[in-house]
Amino acid sequence: MKFGPRVAGTLVFVNSACLMIVELVASRMIAPRIGVSLYTWTTVIGIMMAGGALGNYLGGKLADRRASAGLLGTVFCTGSLACLLILWLNNDLHEVIPAVRIPLLVWVVGYIGGVFFAPSVLFGMVSPIVIKLTVTSLRGVGRAVGRIYAASAAGSIMGTFAAGFWLIAWLGTKMVVLAVASLLLLLGVSFLAVRRTPSRRHSMAGIALAVALFAGGVALLGRTGYLRGECLRETNYYCINVSASEVEGRQVHELILDRLVHSYTDLDDPTHLAYGYERTYADMIRPITERSPDLDALFIGGGGYTFPRYLEATLPDSHLVVAEIDPGVTEIAHERLGLPRDTRIETHNVDARILMAHHSTPDSYDVIFGDAFNDYSVPAHLTTLEFAQIVDELLRDDGVYLVNIIDGGPRGHFMRAYVRTLQQVFAHVAVTPSTEHWRDTLRTTYVIAASQQPLELDHLQPAHRPLPPEELEAYLALDPPRILTDDHAPVDNLMAPVVEDSFFPLSLEGEILDRIAARVIVVGAVLVVGVIAVLIWALRRRRALRRYAQSESDGALGATH
Repeated sequence: MKFGPRVAGTLVFVNSACLMIVELVASRMIAPRIGVSLYTWTTVIGIMMAGGALGNYLGGKLADRRASAGLLGTVFCTGSLACLLILWLNNDLHEVIPAVRIPLLVWVVGYIGGVFFAPSVLFGMVSPIVIKLTVTSLRGVGRAVGRIYAASAAGSIMGTFAAGFWLIAWLGTKMVVLAVASLLLLLGVSFLAVRRTPSRRHSMAGIALAVALFAGGVALLGRTGYLRGECLRETNYYCINVSASEVEGRQVHELILDRLVHSYTDLDDPTHLAYGYERTYADMIRPITERSPDLDALFIGGGGYTFPRYLEATLPDSHLVVAEIDPGVTEIAHERLGLPRDTRIETHNVDARILMAHHSTPDSYDVIFGDAFNDYSVPAHLTTLEFAQIVDELLRDDGVYLVNIIDGGPRGHFMRAYVRTLQQVFAHVAVTPSTEHWRDTLRTTYVIAASQQPLELDHLQPAHRPLPPEELEAYLALDPPRILTDDHAPVDNLMAPVVEDSFFPLSLEGEILDRIAARVIVVGAVLVVGVIAVLIWALRRRRALRRYAQSESDGALGATH
């Protein structure tokens, strides 16, 4: 069977689009488990490229041996099953944490590779087979291959835009993967149905096997709950969830962005602050609010809008501006977290730095609150010297910049670099850890206050008092001075030891082990049965082909006589 240029171009277009859709989805699927950082993006891209390269090699070898519609159909069907496997592995593999400490990068590469490498190999096998079935002679081979490569690139572009701008927000990551798997199965079955075989029975058996394995996989995923969305709302930025809980005897609603509980909201009392850093904020701005009850404040990150609502309730004449990059987060705050539709809080769903650099007036704010750091995912462009200068430009002469960050006391590399960076711009910088045992705590929240004027700290409650200057300087001196700039802000590298501490060393509890073992046994049994069935079918097909070839040979010999 030979392909015309249109069929070949369409096939590689669709295949490359599916590859890029899975690659974009991968970054969102892993976010609730291992976060989003330069490390995860680098690993996803590297794994998909490595798998594609291996697939190109294997596909080329298979194409030279036996390029056929049947081979292409088999690759598509196997790729469909590999995409289904993503939905299982991504749920359980992240819980398999070694009992011994290993480098974070090794674990991230192993996890992402275990989930996404096999599908990328199968995606990579398609183009060489299509080229083999398209090129019939050396004449015009350059033009034919060039068209196929161009169609592949166009498919990659289309898949990237479709996933990033539309599919993930519309369907959610799991349904996108299921849709890709279904499309691959449809392509595979189509080619298995049209292939030339010595027996129609073998073709139908292959189709029946592929459909049965796919249907069984979908049924198993549905029964185990792996097809259910994990997010109340999945956006291009976060997996957003809201849950009810009790904190300090109060019923509150938690806003969870990916892995982090971002805020606690008391729907009946907007003045209640459950998070310690929010109470520190409230305590630190008290002298400012006493002088000027009509506060001008900018929030970098809205989250659950807990502190903006607190200020709206306690200082009703204030001008409050929120820069929240994700419209989905703002909408959830309206729907689930008590933010009124007619609130006086002014929200801009745009990156905070863009808003501050291009749409704000100098000397506009009494206070700027930084609350855009999500778990261990730190937007590097909001930590740099240049950004601190923008903050300083927007603050009034006696204004204060309050920001909370996460780091680990035993490590502290990011905190030291960030404080050193702020000290290059602001004359006065103070740091308040969330616990008195911060030096020994693997994960600590710090509230950092920066101003050009001396900070008024005498009124602070003991729990909100910053570190003495000499203690802070001694801690900063443990690392060589490092200034974060737009050109060089390696925040992911600085945070890597803290992320490692959060994962290792950990041991799996018996209940988790039992749960994983049961799932592995069930899914493993299904896979083993499927593999055995494929092997039996392949052996029978090979024997049938040999008999067919022998009969053709005997017929040819008889005809010559």
